[in-house]
Amino acid sequence: MSNGSYKWIGTRPNRPDGADKVTGRARFGADFNMPGQLIGKVLRSPHAHARIRSIDTSAAAALPGVKAVVTAQDFPDQPNVVVPTGEMQVNLRDVTRNVMAREKALYEGHAVAAVAATTEAVARQALALIKVDYEVLPHVIDVEAAMKDDAPVLHDHLITEGVKPAPDKASNIAKRMDNVKGDVEAGFRQAEVVIERRYATQPVHQGYIEPHATLASAAEDGQVQIWSTTQGHFQVRGFCSRLLGVEASQIRVTPSEIGGGFGGKTVVYLEPVAMRLSQKTGKPVKMVMSREEVFRASGPAPGGTVAVKIGARRDGRIVAAECTVALQAGAFPGSPLGPACWTSFACYDIDNIKVVGFDVVSNRPKVAAYRAPGAPISAWAVESTLDILAQELGMDPIDLRLKNAAKKGTKTSYGPTFDTIGFVETLEAVKSSAHYRSPVKPGMARGVAAGFWFNVGADSSAAAHVAEDGTVTVISGNPDIGGSRASLALMAAEELGVDYDKVRPVIADTSSIGFNFVTGGSRVTFATGLAVVNSVKDMIRELKVRAAKTWKVDPEAVVWENGHARPAGSNVGEFEPLSLADLAASAGRTGGPINGHAQLNAQGAGPGFGVHVVDLAVDRDTGIVTIDRYTAAQDVGTAIHPSYVEGQLQGGVVQGVGWALNEEYIYNAKGKLDNPGFLDYRMPVASDLPMIETILVEVPNPHHPYGVRGVGEVPIVPPLAAVGNAVARATGVRMTDLPMSPPRLSAALDAATPRMAAE
Repeated sequence: MSNGSYKWIGTRPNRPDGADKVTGRARFGADFNMPGQLIGKVLRSPHAHARIRSIDTSAAAALPGVKAVVTAQDFPDQPNVVVPTGEMQVNLRDVTRNVMAREKALYEGHAVAAVAATTEAVARQALALIKVDYEVLPHVIDVEAAMKDDAPVLHDHLITEGVKPAPDKASNIAKRMDNVKGDVEAGFRQAEVVIERRYATQPVHQGYIEPHATLASAAEDGQVQIWSTTQGHFQVRGFCSRLLGVEASQIRVTPSEIGGGFGGKTVVYLEPVAMRLSQKTGKPVKMVMSREEVFRASGPAPGGTVAVKIGARRDGRIVAAECTVALQAGAFPGSPLGPACWTSFACYDIDNIKVVGFDVVSNRPKVAAYRAPGAPISAWAVESTLDILAQELGMDPIDLRLKNAAKKGTKTSYGPTFDTIGFVETLEAVKSSAHYRSPVKPGMARGVAAGFWFNVGADSSAAAHVAEDGTVTVISGNPDIGGSRASLALMAAEELGVDYDKVRPVIADTSSIGFNFVTGGSRVTFATGLAVVNSVKDMIRELKVRAAKTWKVDPEAVVWENGHARPAGSNVGEFEPLSLADLAASAGRTGGPINGHAQLNAQGAGPGFGVHVVDLAVDRDTGIVTIDRYTAAQDVGTAIHPSYVEGQLQGGVVQGVGWALNEEYIYNAKGKLDNPGFLDYRMPVASDLPMIETILVEVPNPHHPYGVRGVGEVPIVPPLAAVGNAVARATGVRMTDLPMSPPRLSAALDAATPRMAAE
């Protein structure tokens, strides 16, 4: 840890939200209530693909206790305009159709109507009275089937973007993307070894425990208040404003505590519906998804296929690499295709690269972000292929990666050239670790994989206020899903030179702080942290002005050190240092309240790299995989609060292991989801894994005053391939399709080594 040069950064103080959460005092989305509130419920399509001929809501509207019914007709149609949403892009035309089906229902669970009633029982009864006349249409679930010429077309207007000349008919391929660096064909001609494989993954759920929930209250004067469990309350405000034609200043959104999101709560589902129902009734409307609704109607991470071809010389130097990615977008365009393509070979310094990507719609819920969206899918393929190459060359998998590792000055296939990064240091940290130097236990095998994420900056605002007693409140506008409150308070305390417990971090609503982009992309500690540091610097400037007035000197003659204003030199005068409390006490005589503000579009987010190593055993009879030891190393920039950083790495590993071994959405022949709940959707629990070891490699980001890099995305990228590589080395069977669940793995082992009839 680098806390040797800091007082607070690098320490592990108690988390600001800890007491409220362990005592149950913290309020999550479903905990908000208002007097006289109504309960909102959504009618959802039972069909995977159907034209909506008509909707008759008259019987539901006439039911006693029902106060309003809405359909797509209650939401203005939207223009064909693409806007950012977290780490992905969405089209407003599609957003309004995802919130409420208009011409067609495009997946099982697609919202087609909603009601507001006095009780949940009445609301459910009303849903049963709504008559929808459907024309059931052929559906398509899988990405490769959706790309075929004879596949059912979801959108008659959808012409593939990125193809010249443009196609003359609609298809399910929304977009083609190409990234080229160097001359791939010439590179492969230099290759002495070429490895080529095809891989597949299935959509997976982000695994947040708290379902989507919201409470909306529209007043007679047009003002609206919304409480929501969200990763971006400014985004909720923006979408509700656009979708319902209400000025943004009229909408005030307050984020609740959030019971997990991981990218899945950067989307609006219930908020516009609750707001419209409240507008129609004049009453507050509360809506909470059931677990089944979360699975059937909200966005998972995409599944897809990846074809990889890598050529190398016998000494291990990679001379050419090629990758073709096809991702499921769900019912509307907008999978994380760009990140999947851009991250595919970003760990490596390769002269000749070609990456092609396809964004493909199918009759599933529109996908949402999930930690490093798209990157785990391409890394699963690339890192698995690299393991095959290492075995073919007889090289240690770490040495192969070191020989080709990206470093400062490496130009990526998608354009940027890396500044200071720590991939080499992270590889070396793993190679010298106790885990990697230890012998593999009998019956076990070891797998290695690496991963990358860009990290982002974007818009952030912050404020810092000195209270009457000299304590400080730091106000930001990003929901805390990974420890950002503690990190922001630590940076503020470090900058001010005061104790951590004198700083109180607060997350403000949309009317109480300037605009902040969503909590996603591992941006908050970097970007909002930079805004907090700048707001504290602004406050320090004012504190120096106040001290100067007290001493009747120029502000330039005052310095701020260790939480006190001091004379810059003996020539200024013999003045006793003034603390925050001193300056706060005299604020009324020197100019009034003491505050600082900052707003910025943060640039220079340092990319992150991770390297994971796992030891595991495979039961050849059952296909069950047992993880024995797991180590995650990552370039974390500067670990502001090391416990939170370690937790991010450990959490990403758990989610990645689940993605590798068990998790998937299972659809039947009718396009219906067969496992819409945690009983049948198998996520890892504590007993499935050992204590995950972490190695924090600190290569500070030069574009942040405290060297911050985002850490939350990278940890989910390597586990899929690390586990797959270990399984291949344990069994001699290379699995190329995820998940490597016991039935699939057992079948693959049986196919590779047929058992004797007696067995």
